[in-house]
Amino acid sequence: MNLIDVHCHFDFPQFDGCREQVLARAREQGVERVVIPGVRRPDWPRVRQTADSWSGLFYCLGIHPWFIGEHSAEDLAALEEALGKAEGRCVGVGECGLDRLKGELADQIPWFEAQVDIASRLGLPLIIHSVRTHDEIHGILRARRFNGRSLVHGFSGSYQQARKLVDLGCYIGVGGVITHPGARKTRDAIARLPIDALVLETDAPDMAPEGVAKGCNSPEYLPIILDALVELRSESREALAGQLVSNGCRLYGLPAPG
Repeated sequence: MNLIDVHCHFDFPQFDGCREQVLARAREQGVERVVIPGVRRPDWPRVRQTADSWSGLFYCLGIHPWFIGEHSAEDLAALEEALGKAEGRCVGVGECGLDRLKGELADQIPWFEAQVDIASRLGLPLIIHSVRTHDEIHGILRARRFNGRSLVHGFSGSYQQARKLVDLGCYIGVGGVITHPGARKTRDAIARLPIDALVLETDAPDMAPEGVAKGCNSPEYLPIILDALVELRSESREALAGQLVSNGCRLYGLPAPG
């Protein structure tokens, strides 16, 4: 199916010693490409090395809101320099964003704004972490006049929140949350959004789908999320998969399969 996992932390230690096997199983399930976000400056070399080690892997570099306390303005300058020099496998800025449940938004906002501006200057897509901050994310993107491509990854929220982000040009990351029957609000939102705004992701090793142990998620489980999406939508599995792949290619500027 040539599926794309648009957000997977494949560089994380949980995959040490088994990446070759995990990739082989993922490809047996039709997952041909995986995008790895960077979250901390010390991790960027590992992210690049992981993506460069196997075909079909791509990466982004950014500073996650959880780790802003480990960084300085010098690191933002280093981020822009690294992204400006990167070639080939580097496809975006992030993971960056806001998280109401961890840290202070007042501290996080300047870091997110700085990375929005970097993405604008370099013409790269933006990979956004948003936990109970969808309205703030929307407001910042509008205020910074960001008109590039962006992904609100691991979306969990209402249709109204998602629709506002989509109307701003954002892609919505569909992950394991929709496989959980209790996530009624998010499942309703994903069922009603335009199909050309959706992309598939695992956020592995986190955000495990129903039936997968916490912390044990993997790109090989992406088809489980696809099947849950099929149950929510009117499109056929084949039509849905094809559109999702096309959306992922547009988001990251990747060539179409084949």
